[in-house]
Amino acid sequence: MVGHPSDRPRARHPWEQSRARFFRRQLAPYLHPGLRVLDIGAGDGYLAASFLPHLRPGGEVVCFDTGYSDEHLARFSGAAPAGLSFTRDRPASRFDAVLLLDVLEHVPDDRAFLASIVGDLLAPGGLLLANVPAYPSLFTRHDVDLGHHRRYRPGELRMLLRDAGLEIMTTAGLFHSLLPVRVAQKSSELLRGVWTRPALDMVPKHADTALSAWRSGRWLTRAVVGMLDVDNWLSAVCARRRITLPALSAWVLAKKP
Repeated sequence: MVGHPSDRPRARHPWEQSRARFFRRQLAPYLHPGLRVLDIGAGDGYLAASFLPHLRPGGEVVCFDTGYSDEHLARFSGAAPAGLSFTRDRPASRFDAVLLLDVLEHVPDDRAFLASIVGDLLAPGGLLLANVPAYPSLFTRHDVDLGHHRRYRPGELRMLLRDAGLEIMTTAGLFHSLLPVRVAQKSSELLRGVWTRPALDMVPKHADTALSAWRSGRWLTRAVVGMLDVDNWLSAVCARRRITLPALSAWVLAKKP
């Protein structure tokens, strides 16, 4: 999801860098030249662009977000490499892979939304990669600021994708080391008598991702990225061995029969 078009981060947030590398590694083995990928809620295309080397020649990545303004489209499209495009209009064709990374929690009716994506935009045999914030009990003011309608129990995401007709291939948590930070945030709210709950009227028009707030130097950024990369390596190991560990997010890679 995109924020205000004037929000230009000075540097990529470590969370964003590590997240992009992780999901690129999860999907890369299934990509080959000529495939078409749809990234829903793609922002400025930072992650989407990283898939292009796997898709050339003949492949493409389409970044789709109904929140793109004219300024977003002009700025993002002007800097986009060949094979990467941006649109706020729902595509009319089907894709070999669809990304729903930190998107479903922004949608009021996630079940109907997912069903329409799988039915209309994902080709038979295609892959869908989804990621959502975990544990409803950890819903805080930070979720409200991000425009979240909900957080998910880890099993809920798997059930949601199965109900949409998808076959689960791989699933695990993500950002295990950040979970205590969110627990501390929630505990702090409760100690102050703040009981944050999801509510439609609390969702802002533009989600404030806070990625533009990162102003630390190069060395600290590298250190934090390195720590998160180790954390995400653990997630990949757990996924391969079918081990479930609590984490800040839950992700699933699924296939349409």
